[in-house]
Amino acid sequence: MAIVGGGDREGRRPGEVVPAEATRRPTQWQVMSPGPPAPMADEGDLPFHLDLLVYGRTLLKYRWTILVSILAALTIGAAVTYLMRPIYTAQATLQIDREAAKVVNVQDVTPSDELVAGEEFFQTQYGLLRSKSLSEKVDDSLGLSKDNAFIIAMGAKPPVAGPRLPASDLPRARRETVIALLHGAEDVVPVRGSRLVAVRFASPSPALSARIANAFAENFIGANLDRRFESASYARDFLERRLAQVKTKLEESERALVAYATSQGIIQLSEPSPGAGSQNPGEQQSLQSANLGAFNSALAAAKTQRIQAEQRWRQAQATPGLGLPEILQSPTVQQLSQTRAKLQAEYQDKLRVFKPDWPDMLQLKAQIEENDRQLAAEAQNIRNSLRAQYVIAVNNEKSLMSQVSGLKGDVLDLRSRSIQYTILQREVDTNRTLYDGLLQRYKEVGVAGGVTNNNISIVDRADPPGVPSSPKIVLNMLLAAIAGVVLGVVAAFARDMFDQAIRVPNDVETKLGLPVLGIIPLLAKGIQPSQALAETRSPMSEAYHSLRSALQFSTADGFPSSLLITSPRPSEGKSTTAIAISQNMARLGFRTLLVDADLRDPSLHKTIGADNRTGLSNILTGSATLVEVLQETDLPDLFIIPSGPLPPNPAELLASNRLHAFVVAAAAQFDMVVFDGPPVMGLADAPMIGSLLTGALLVLESGRTVRLQARAAIKRLEMANVRVLGTVLTKFNARKSAYGYGQGYGYEYDYNYGLGSKPHRRSTGLQAVGDRARRLMNR
Repeated sequence: MAIVGGGDREGRRPGEVVPAEATRRPTQWQVMSPGPPAPMADEGDLPFHLDLLVYGRTLLKYRWTILVSILAALTIGAAVTYLMRPIYTAQATLQIDREAAKVVNVQDVTPSDELVAGEEFFQTQYGLLRSKSLSEKVDDSLGLSKDNAFIIAMGAKPPVAGPRLPASDLPRARRETVIALLHGAEDVVPVRGSRLVAVRFASPSPALSARIANAFAENFIGANLDRRFESASYARDFLERRLAQVKTKLEESERALVAYATSQGIIQLSEPSPGAGSQNPGEQQSLQSANLGAFNSALAAAKTQRIQAEQRWRQAQATPGLGLPEILQSPTVQQLSQTRAKLQAEYQDKLRVFKPDWPDMLQLKAQIEENDRQLAAEAQNIRNSLRAQYVIAVNNEKSLMSQVSGLKGDVLDLRSRSIQYTILQREVDTNRTLYDGLLQRYKEVGVAGGVTNNNISIVDRADPPGVPSSPKIVLNMLLAAIAGVVLGVVAAFARDMFDQAIRVPNDVETKLGLPVLGIIPLLAKGIQPSQALAETRSPMSEAYHSLRSALQFSTADGFPSSLLITSPRPSEGKSTTAIAISQNMARLGFRTLLVDADLRDPSLHKTIGADNRTGLSNILTGSATLVEVLQETDLPDLFIIPSGPLPPNPAELLASNRLHAFVVAAAAQFDMVVFDGPPVMGLADAPMIGSLLTGALLVLESGRTVRLQARAAIKRLEMANVRVLGTVLTKFNARKSAYGYGQGYGYEYDYNYGLGSKPHRRSTGLQAVGDRARRLMNR
């Protein structure tokens, strides 16, 4: 059951008892929400994510800090550049070839570039150009360490004799200083993709820079020639010593060879020619070996002749008559055969006329028979000759075979005695080969050392520069600007890091971990909150309309039935927020009760114009009932209970059971009960009130509420089991905000409340706020 304190649009009279459910009118706004908001998270629990927009807003916010940093850096850079001493850099260009032009076709004593990688070769040359020894040669050639003129010209402090530096060590210290200055001011810059290298020297004097740059180039060429000459000289000395040693060993080995050959009776013939068929053309042959070879060759020829003769003789024995080739080839046999053919032809011709016993015929027949006898005799002679040749060949083979057998024994005996001779001969050959090679190399080195060829040449000599190489004004100013930007950005983020104020909605989410349900814009000067709320289309009214829309998603049942409006500190806009929410809910048809629960510094009765003689304090003391203190407003569904007389002990009154009974009775009577509570910090009132309500709404003033205060207030509320539904950011100036929230949270209207003219709306961000509230609540 509920008690109605005043009439309503349905005709209920004040004091009429009606069912509690009859007082709640369901509306289209009561929708299901995903649930209560998540509790506040600590800073370490918030996930890190890269938000370029936030960084851009930070830079825009502290743009003046960055600009001042850049201007300061540019000023310092300009001053430093102006005060710097000008430095002039002279450059000499060298060409370094991998291999010098050869005057004579002999190999040099230095390593060939074919044996060394090209990159290693050039890196070696660059290292020699940067070497300390080259700086020493430049000092020796120019005499820079004779006095302090060079040291003073380089802007350095010359060494002075004193307790730590005796006068005897002054020249050494001056030379070390000069070499260090030369080595430090030299620069070697290879020209990419070529064999050119630039040798640079920087000093305060243009003429001095050119002079020393040329000295580096000239001394580098001279040092290269010196290294070549020293290498050749060392090679000659080494070869001379080695030649003397090898010559002595060669003579000793030859004497030992001759002595052994004499004692053993070994006679070696001269070296055969390479084409003589010997397996080792370089080896000498003994007399016995030569004889054995000759007789062996003769024996092979004799065997061949014997075989041929035997073959011819056997063929002669097997071939009867004149069929033997040797017989047919005989001139005598051929002549006799022709004669017989003629006689036979004549005999046959006359036989046609004469009878065989005719004397002429008999004479011809006798001649034919004589011719046949001569042919047979000649054939027999030829066969006898073949047999004689075969016999001679056999005897010759036997004789040579006996000679070869005898020489084999002599050669075998000689070989057993020639083992040591061969060893001595090889030692002689080795020593002679080594001696000939060293002698040839000695001649080549002598010729190469006498020719002063060089692979390094000067392409361009250094000229005194006309303009200084440093300081570089453009580069220095650019570096100063970059340094200024970096320092400015670091300073901007440092200031933003140490800025504890809650200024923008993103600060609430990142620093407090709570959703922003509403963003209330800052009013223009001369406009009161009551005036802005009275105009339903004003930026403030639209903002509170958006807050009202966000509240419907704050609980599972839609709008909270009881709501505490509080803030960490006073004067942050909680009373205005409480009034605006109550009015918006009443305009929607919700029976709404607005309670001024600030029993220390009440303000609602002043803003609304209510009678504050009785109020909440009377209910808590038991001197009045809800019906007795309930007051109507201009809105039909909006009722108010002021604070009433200020009690001396507000905390004790709020801690009594009457507050709980009042909340239960009010929740049964009205659709929504809004408590305008006191600030949280330093007081126990707000946590006690909020623990009895459905939820609490924390009001934060943009730019005034700091993070520590807000977090402390939230912790105090949570310790009292107060459900903090979200936050409301008030007095937010979107136009002046460096974060650029004008597009998402700005309410840009132009009003002239004093004239009462109809406002003209330019732009609004209400829909964006509503969408943002829904997204935050859905987390």
